[in-house]
Amino acid sequence: MRPDILNPLFAEVQALKGVGPGLAKPLGRLGLARVIDLLFHLPTGWIDRRAVDDLHERDVGSIVTTVVTPTEYRMGGGPRSPSRVVAVDRGGQAVSLVFFGTSSGYAKKLLPLGEPRAISGKLEQYDVWLQMVHPDVMTPEEANALPAREPVYPLSEGLTNKRLGQMIAQAVARAPELAEWIEPSLKEKQEWPGWRAALARIHADPADGKARERLGYDEIFANQLALMLVRQSQRSRRGTPLQGDGRLRSALKLPYAPTGAQARAIAEIEGDIAQGRPMLRLLQGDVGSGKTLVATMALLAAVEAGAQGALLAPTEILARQHYESLSRMLAGLPLTVAILTGRDKGRARESTLMGLADGSIDILVGTHAIFQEAVTYRRLGLAVVDEQHRFGVAQRLLLQAKAERPPHLLVMTATPIPRTLALSHYGEMDVSRLDEMPPGRQPIETRVVSEERLDEVVEGLGRHIASGGQAYWVCPLVEESEASDLAAAETRAAALALRFGDKVALVHGRMKPAEKDAAMDRFQRGQAAVLVATTVIEVGVDVPSATLIVIEHADRFGLAQLHQLRGRVGRGGGRSVCLLLRGASLSETARARLALMRDTNDGFRIAEEDLRLRGAGEMLGTRQSGEAAFRLAAPEQVAALIETATDDARLLVEHEGGLDGPRGEAARTALYLFERDAGVARLRSG
Repeated sequence: MRPDILNPLFAEVQALKGVGPGLAKPLGRLGLARVIDLLFHLPTGWIDRRAVDDLHERDVGSIVTTVVTPTEYRMGGGPRSPSRVVAVDRGGQAVSLVFFGTSSGYAKKLLPLGEPRAISGKLEQYDVWLQMVHPDVMTPEEANALPAREPVYPLSEGLTNKRLGQMIAQAVARAPELAEWIEPSLKEKQEWPGWRAALARIHADPADGKARERLGYDEIFANQLALMLVRQSQRSRRGTPLQGDGRLRSALKLPYAPTGAQARAIAEIEGDIAQGRPMLRLLQGDVGSGKTLVATMALLAAVEAGAQGALLAPTEILARQHYESLSRMLAGLPLTVAILTGRDKGRARESTLMGLADGSIDILVGTHAIFQEAVTYRRLGLAVVDEQHRFGVAQRLLLQAKAERPPHLLVMTATPIPRTLALSHYGEMDVSRLDEMPPGRQPIETRVVSEERLDEVVEGLGRHIASGGQAYWVCPLVEESEASDLAAAETRAAALALRFGDKVALVHGRMKPAEKDAAMDRFQRGQAAVLVATTVIEVGVDVPSATLIVIEHADRFGLAQLHQLRGRVGRGGGRSVCLLLRGASLSETARARLALMRDTNDGFRIAEEDLRLRGAGEMLGTRQSGEAAFRLAAPEQVAALIETATDDARLLVEHEGGLDGPRGEAARTALYLFERDAGVARLRSG
């Protein structure tokens, strides 16, 4: 249960003075629904309000703060004419204060003649006059009483920076003093302020590096501690040792001998599942490195030991593809493979549920449906989660809860993960890495092409189709909106259909499952030569005969997502090509991303560069559900502080009594504060 001391921070924003439904709406668009959301809405920049005694031409173009005395009003003759207030600074320099679209009474009220006023704004020059258009500060206070830096916050329509700052000030005032959770010598060495002091300082001076670093560290520490508690809980629970006899694996007809990396990963998994404590292992490998074979061998080992296996996929397309692939690979072996997704209804669903409960189904493939309450297993021994970045810690724990004893867990991702991200998102797991490619996989030739050459690309697509080839055409990510992606996909599909007729198929996330399956089936059978798609094909789609992929507006995608999409081709033995269509104007970052894609097929190198260029919150392209992004810790802070935070969390858990020790109570509060309390809950239930 959340400590009472934190309750004021988790109240709705409307608990703050002056915040009603009207303000709650624009705040909601920023994700600021609670007081704590305001507290953690850190400034992204600041305005330097440099105080000067005398205005000078050298200050033109800068924001300055000074004291002036109004001497004369020059009001416009018409409603669109500007109102001017002539004033002089302490040195006698004249400045014209200009107002557009306001009544003369407004200027006169704020700037009475003969009364000094502190003003702040951008100094400009018009003809021989120094002027300031709409000063954004006009107050009777002295100039040096104003803050030297004014925080600048991300805003939405209906909010001003000043109004948001006032609400955040209320939130800071509500923040309690909390017991210290950082190891004392570390805090002293880093010269970090206390938690509440750091919050007050960062909202007063966004350039305060120590305050910002402290808050980033707190969030990283809470994350690492939660992962460590989950790991401790899992490792303390009794699992079921699974020792297969090899009869199914030896009967499997493989298309090639496993690579050294695959053999190593298989041996690591076999060693884990033979233990009495549940396996927690992450299998990461580049696109096409053979993770499915490793997972299949693990599932067969579980079945040989008399247990059931479950394979969880994030999308129905991927789940059905895994089911078909496993069914083909395991055909002739004495076992039963079934599938369960959200669209399976009636007798088919009931039959599957009965088969799981009585043990007649050995391996189940499915989506989130496989850990719903109605699904029970006779003896679930191994759970495999594919494309782990689509699922969160809580979701994989739900799957593990489907057995009397926690099953062994293998999670897989085709997105190579940088070390810092692996520590922060998968810190409770052991890691196996597939860094070799199976024989026959050729590097994909990647070219960057301007969208101005779109007609040439379509001509080239025509030649590719005429020679019997197949191709993907991925539509641009206009914004993070399914609707806009859909419109782009439908428009492109219609344009290509005018040229290639019924050889064009379309797949997107909003299609009915049967329509989606039909389009995919046409493409897989070769009846459609071009599959126009949104990023729904990003993971798992496997059509070896497709050797060309065109990605529109590639500059709008993240590197890791581009690499995933490119991995849809190059899955057969022939030469494959990826065309990255770019916009007419590119930022330096976009140019660097596309150049790296052109120059390398190494997913691990791409992942490291993607983390550097875009940050952890965006590394996987469109924000995915499952893993919470860091709100306070910037990517460079994660990279710099993750190992220190991991060591600090380990010290607390292994040597200082965990959450029950003196520092543990403060750390427990931190877990709730940063909403990593799944670690507390897991420890309690374990």
